[in-house]
Amino acid sequence: MSIITVPFSWLLLKLYEPVQNFGLALILFALVVRLVMLPFQLKSKRSMMRMTSLQPVLKELEKKHGGNKQKYQAEVAKLYQEEKINPMSGCLWSLIPFPILIALYSVVRQPLTHVMGLTADQVSTVAELISSYGVELSGGAYQELEIARHISEHFDELHAAVPQLIDLNYNFLGMNLCDFPQLNFFSQVDWSDASDWGPALGLFLIPFISAFLSWLTMKISSSSQNVSPEQAGTMKTMNIIMPLISVYICFVMPAAMGIYWIAGSVFSIFQELVVNRHYKKILDAEAAERNARYAARAAEEERRREAAAKRRQEGEILKNKNTSKRKLEAKSRTQEADRRAAERAASRPAQEQPTSQVGARRYARGRAYDPARYGDEVQPEAAEIEETPAANAAAPADESVPVAEVPEAGEAAGAAETPVPDGGDSGTDAPLSDDK
Repeated sequence: MSIITVPFSWLLLKLYEPVQNFGLALILFALVVRLVMLPFQLKSKRSMMRMTSLQPVLKELEKKHGGNKQKYQAEVAKLYQEEKINPMSGCLWSLIPFPILIALYSVVRQPLTHVMGLTADQVSTVAELISSYGVELSGGAYQELEIARHISEHFDELHAAVPQLIDLNYNFLGMNLCDFPQLNFFSQVDWSDASDWGPALGLFLIPFISAFLSWLTMKISSSSQNVSPEQAGTMKTMNIIMPLISVYICFVMPAAMGIYWIAGSVFSIFQELVVNRHYKKILDAEAAERNARYAARAAEEERRREAAAKRRQEGEILKNKNTSKRKLEAKSRTQEADRRAAERAASRPAQEQPTSQVGARRYARGRAYDPARYGDEVQPEAAEIEETPAANAAAPADESVPVAEVPEAGEAAGAAETPVPDGGDSGTDAPLSDDK
């Protein structure tokens, strides 16, 4: 925490020097923090307001793609990318005040260590001197606040012992900011003495003033956002929970933290009012430009549809019956394979083309194809005549076919004739061999 507490302590001390009041220094500290965070908060606010202005477009997308959540999310992401909107930018910067609050709480709780820069031994020395004056210190986490409350009463003696000691003025509007608000202050004050019950009442009101301003800040901030019913319910719950948290924190912490919380809420309210008015004019102009762009896009799409319908009626566009994506891809692959095979075949010399090649298919008849396998070279014309199953089925299996009646096409198909046995009559019907 020293990375944060050291610069915070230095800044708080520098702000204290001109005003000489710890309460005013805390208010100035809240203002400085708000100014430092202003550029980032403006960016976050603009992003949130732009997302709000896109709610009508998102509703149209939900109506159009409500049944397909994946398609809807893709369209929403595309819309955000087109409009240059980061949905997370509005949430990121809203979390930064919490680390600042924690670091400031450490500075306020230990003013001797962080603001005055005393060591642990010097703090023990000051505590012993305060106790020697008859002041009872309860110790614990808020011992340094108890010491700081009594430093002004014996500052000269204490400063002589510890030169780094600073007399911080914690008196703000009659209240001691080292004290804690009390719920039962009604029974502990003297109502006849305004100097007694006045500061106690002021301390008691700090948590409730802080809660009211916190609620008002969230109310003004949410008024600039057009949220869905679900988001509206969530924001309504937050508008109740956050003020209650503010009340609790201000009761369990010193009054100085409540003053800082109140000052931060006041600056936030002023910032929201100014920023909402400024960005509303800008976003209205952006919305008008965006609506005009969407209208022009829709008109262009409608014009294209009408032109396509007109050409279809005139016969310029023929409907492709094969609309299957898988079939179209298979057809494209086949055409590409044929094209590559034709290119490879054309690139080879004529003498290198095998006799089994048909068209662009290099081994259409088989790699072992030999046109002179049976002695005589088969003519190319006869090689392409194929024996049909019907011709084979015409002759029974047990019926002999004369050799003289075998058609010449059988030779073209590469079939060998059965030789006539020696001593036989060539005019006699000779049965074909089993091989045939």
